[in-house]
Amino acid sequence: MNTQNTTPIRNAARTIDELRTRVQGEVILPGDESYETTRHGANLLYNRFPSVIVRASRSEDVAETVTFARANGIPFSVRCGGHSVGGFSVVDGAVLIDLAGMTGVEIDPVRQVAKVQGGARSYDLAIPAHEHGLALSTGDTGTVGLGGLVTGGGVGWFVRKYGIAADRLLSAKLVLADGSVVTASALQNSDLFWAIRGGGGNFGVIVEFEFKLVPVKHVYGGAIILPATRDVVRGYLEYSATAPDELTTMATITHAPPAPFIPEERLGERVLILLAAWIGDAADGPQAMAPLRALAEPIADTVETVPYPVMFQYMQFAEAPHGGRVKMMFTNEVPDETIDGWIAAVDNAPSPMAGIHLRGLGGQLARIPADSNAFVHRDKKYFVSVLGLWDETVTDEAPHVAWADETWERMKHLSEGVYVNFIGDEGEGRVREAYAKGAYERLAQVKAKYDPDNVFRFNQNVRPATPDSQRKAA
Repeated sequence: MNTQNTTPIRNAARTIDELRTRVQGEVILPGDESYETTRHGANLLYNRFPSVIVRASRSEDVAETVTFARANGIPFSVRCGGHSVGGFSVVDGAVLIDLAGMTGVEIDPVRQVAKVQGGARSYDLAIPAHEHGLALSTGDTGTVGLGGLVTGGGVGWFVRKYGIAADRLLSAKLVLADGSVVTASALQNSDLFWAIRGGGGNFGVIVEFEFKLVPVKHVYGGAIILPATRDVVRGYLEYSATAPDELTTMATITHAPPAPFIPEERLGERVLILLAAWIGDAADGPQAMAPLRALAEPIADTVETVPYPVMFQYMQFAEAPHGGRVKMMFTNEVPDETIDGWIAAVDNAPSPMAGIHLRGLGGQLARIPADSNAFVHRDKKYFVSVLGLWDETVTDEAPHVAWADETWERMKHLSEGVYVNFIGDEGEGRVREAYAKGAYERLAQVKAKYDPDNVFRFNQNVRPATPDSQRKAA
């Protein structure tokens, strides 16, 4: 998607000069030396041109930029890590509020609490927290921004033991649509606090998080590479959602990549790449992994006791620029014919990077009440995603997009909800699927209170409730 459409700003020179005096961070315009490198997100499918980029360095910069954009009648988007599946982080003609300059992390090891700025990524928190034997279940890729991850929920490495990342959020500071800064917690603006934990970026720009960390320093974890047959995939699904809570896994049916731990003669073979993290007693790790190793003779097995941040190394490929078309569902049922269809789809994928991504859920995630925050699909057994991925050498994205869409069409009848962080620009119906059990209507009420003009709309958007719908809800 290659477009160039920047929105003229009234009295641009004077207005931009004034903005520069009000923010400490960098203000970048088209034509500036750093514009090209700064405007790009992680997904090559989207090639967009914002009118102004403000690389904020403090919460006041964010507030000033929101006020500037609204005063000039131009939209704005917000970028944390830039991994937005729908490419919402960067928008043609909009002001881009880039939080990459706000990555500070403070750890209180006694209280086991972390204060984290809104632009921090998974790496930024995991490494200093590890020094104190602490962690947060964050995105599986180190460069995933916590802002997008946590507001959507945060399905990470410890989800079966500690729930989603948003379940560990104690409070947050947000810049609202009017430029004001508020705190949301169980005691302050509790309706907003409920909404930002799973409701996406619909309500403001989070400039600071406060998390309750968990005691994890080392994990018994790594990769187990297995042949991708129906029986192996079935065995993985059956065990992954019923294993001890201390074991969280994720698996992908794909082609063996050129990783150093995969034998050269097996490269390109259809495999199940299984990543696993055991956070119980290390001595019990081999027993927990045994059912996975017994599914078939492993092609490779790197599982050992390692510092938790080492697990991010297995997802480094996702940090490099790549194209991606992603479709996702939660489900409780996977028939054998569906597994056969996944295997056939991978065999015929136009890219060796393409795959079907699977995660077994359950454990503590399912025990936390569904109405505790806006992430409501806690009772589902499986997370399933079609990954139509390609690298930067590809010049024609159409076959890859078509493969992902066609694969999704053959499986979507099994969908029982969707994770909002894995929705692209797929329409309001898909957003509503993320918020069952009345959660969408509740979010719309909160939206009407804090963002009645829907200025935070470049996201998986929840529109503000109308006066008529508010009366019906009452």
